[in-house]
Amino acid sequence: MQTSRRALLSLFPAATLLAVAQPLQAWAGSPPSDAAADAAADHAVLLGNVVAMLAGTADSNARPEVAAKLAAIDATARARLTALDGAGKGELFRGVPLGTSDTNLATSFQYLYEIALATRTPGATASDLRDSVAVQTRVVDGLVRLYDDYYGTQSKGYYGNWFTWEIGISSHVSKILVLLKDRLAQYRPGLTAAYVASMDAYLRNGKDGDVDLDSRFHTGANLADITTNRILQGAVLDDGARIGKAVADQLTVFATVDPYHPRHGVTDGFYADGSFIQHASVAYTGSYGTGLLTRVVQTLQILGGTRYAQDIDGLVDTVRTWVVDGFAPLIFEGWMMDMVKGRAVSRTATGYDSVAAVVEAVVALSGCASGSDATALKSYVKYLERTSKAVLDPKSFVSPVSIARYAALLADASVPAKDLNQAERNVAFNAMDRTVHRRPGYAFALARSSTRISKYEYMSGENLMPWFQGDGAHHLYLSGQDQTQAFGVDHYTTVSPYRLAGVTAPVENRRTIPELYGTLWYDNPERGFTSSSESQNTYVYFPRGTNTFSGGASLGAYGAAGLVQADDAAYAAKQAGTLPEDFVVYRNAEATKSWFMFDDEIVVLAAGVGDRAGRPVTTTVDSRIAAPSDAVTLTGELRDGRAWAGPGTAPLAWLRYANTDQGTAVGYVFLDAQHPTVALDTVTRSRRLVRTSNPDTMVSKQVFSVSVDQAAGAPPISMAYALVPNATETALKSYARGPVSALANTPLIQAVRHAGLRMVAANVFAPGTHHAGRLSADGPASVILRQASDGTTRVAVSDPTMERDTVSVTVRGRTMKAVSVDDAVRVTRVRGGTRLDVTTRHAHGRSFTATLRQDPVACGIARWRPA
Repeated sequence: MQTSRRALLSLFPAATLLAVAQPLQAWAGSPPSDAAADAAADHAVLLGNVVAMLAGTADSNARPEVAAKLAAIDATARARLTALDGAGKGELFRGVPLGTSDTNLATSFQYLYEIALATRTPGATASDLRDSVAVQTRVVDGLVRLYDDYYGTQSKGYYGNWFTWEIGISSHVSKILVLLKDRLAQYRPGLTAAYVASMDAYLRNGKDGDVDLDSRFHTGANLADITTNRILQGAVLDDGARIGKAVADQLTVFATVDPYHPRHGVTDGFYADGSFIQHASVAYTGSYGTGLLTRVVQTLQILGGTRYAQDIDGLVDTVRTWVVDGFAPLIFEGWMMDMVKGRAVSRTATGYDSVAAVVEAVVALSGCASGSDATALKSYVKYLERTSKAVLDPKSFVSPVSIARYAALLADASVPAKDLNQAERNVAFNAMDRTVHRRPGYAFALARSSTRISKYEYMSGENLMPWFQGDGAHHLYLSGQDQTQAFGVDHYTTVSPYRLAGVTAPVENRRTIPELYGTLWYDNPERGFTSSSESQNTYVYFPRGTNTFSGGASLGAYGAAGLVQADDAAYAAKQAGTLPEDFVVYRNAEATKSWFMFDDEIVVLAAGVGDRAGRPVTTTVDSRIAAPSDAVTLTGELRDGRAWAGPGTAPLAWLRYANTDQGTAVGYVFLDAQHPTVALDTVTRSRRLVRTSNPDTMVSKQVFSVSVDQAAGAPPISMAYALVPNATETALKSYARGPVSALANTPLIQAVRHAGLRMVAANVFAPGTHHAGRLSADGPASVILRQASDGTTRVAVSDPTMERDTVSVTVRGRTMKAVSVDDAVRVTRVRGGTRLDVTTRHAHGRSFTATLRQDPVACGIARWRPA
């Protein structure tokens, strides 16, 4: 994913010229008849593509696998018609009152769309809804009612959430205008133009009723939604200029974000390391990223066969790279990892549901790709289907055509099931402060934050208790487990927000935004706080940290990551006196942490752990949930060799958690003299605790936790431990003899040695030269060194602060020469070792590697020359 915005746009001059210049020329003034005819033909193809995508075709809908989707479309439409019949005063649909709720207005448009869809859906069996003029007329009448009473007059609209008016309503209306184009032309010929004019007027964050690429609202997935709507609107109006402009605007979302030279100031989108960011600072692959993937693949489909689709091979390859580098590492056995879903982690939809949307997009993308790329995408779809612990329900797909293609793909014996990930993979998504470490049997996912990336996302009553989700929280996914039994909404419902796995938190009771202010946001227009203001984003919805050190290095399939935990931007601003008196902020605890990711274990070091405010502090080594009926067993051993007696506080050497019903186990090895506290309790809470609109469903879980607790006023401490996925008791006992040991564990440097892998890894957090084993590093830096069996030494270096121009590392011992190095690495011989000078300026956390071999001619001091 190395394509910059500038480079990507330069790849597609033909597409841009044909999509923008030709339509503008063709419809300016008095167009030649042949140009007008060509344009009309293009628009007819485009409209046909949209209907086929939404409603299916006679061929696709004849497949038996599509029957359930068709039945669902029909049943939904009939339910909406019943609600239409039973509407009361101030309603278009029963139970959906209008006039003050933007959500209800959008829902009313959605219901009209669902009825319209059923009238255009071909099927193998007869339906009285199909092509029903009477039903279509009722939909049009509903459009007229909503337009006249609630939407068409600007003074009546734009209350609530901006998204409803600029994207949500327009998405439903635009599809209705396509589906019922002919009926509208016959029955209400002026309504289409009136609606498009209103949709333009509601683009208040745009410019002159169109997209504004400089607007913070018109970026990433939001921009893809808006431009797709405008493509459809242009088609129904026979307006080629509108389509061309929308296509050109959407092209900008394909470009890899260059954070040092952002186009239009936009930092939303995909980055070179596979990261995806929305809202300028939220790690969001699993929600907004999925939406962007869906929308651009749909655009490729609906433009197919028109002049707007020329020269799109490069675009297809870009989206394929998103899937390989951006999505695949974050999907574990069919589950989208929770740490990239923002506020969506509090919704009842599961990680399996999130991946269903990715699967549909990849199915469609595989039809646009060719050769080995197409085969790899198809193989990945089949791999996801076979490894997921939830049966994917194709009814969730948008398009019946996708269902037919999916069924054909699964039935194709020539397509092997194959992951896009290597079995062993470490992915540093440093651009969004996330790390994924994958091995056969497990995946470790780590969420961090910084001055660049938000600690969490709260919004609209969703994710009500998010405070520590980006403070080194981890998810350890175990192979073979149904992840709904371990993570998702029930995990956040039953696990205390102060005891998320991996988190150091003060012991206190924080209040949610609705509890603090009585509304879903902090309302203070005089001080710049409205529902969608920048101040609301900065201090309420997704505050960033105040630390710069968050990142790490990757060396092949191994990784290191570090974090200096700090307060959020709101606390810092309140201390500086720039926030209103009634604005409530919370102070964080302090800690410096490192995670060193090997094959069988993840070693965690923490130093300077405490609280300058004198509060009690809890550092949670891990938290896991299980069903109340699951057979959960805890075994362990004390540091003196005696057997552990059970839950409580004790000087543990190791601990093993096992869930027999799920077939899972995790081991914990304590590498220093701590007294962890172990608890196993049954917790019952309502899912509404984490999201105001969740059903008031009570959830009961066994909640296991192991933590290190500090009393109020206690001095800062350090700790070292290892997480051992799928561990046996025998394996855990073996750690008394190694293979891992801590070389340093202070707020200045944290380092470990893995004897079995002949590896040393270190994070340096402070300026100056710091030592660990054979390594000396001029910090801040993250460094991994490994001696290979072939006699070479490999080194990886990164700048986790993203602020340094160069990082210098010395490997002490006999001097070595470079076998291969990245372009940014310079190797020189120095007294007592070999120095690597790495240019990290504008590398955005990237790891640079060098492979070295002992230099036989430099063994004697007489041959040494200073650098």
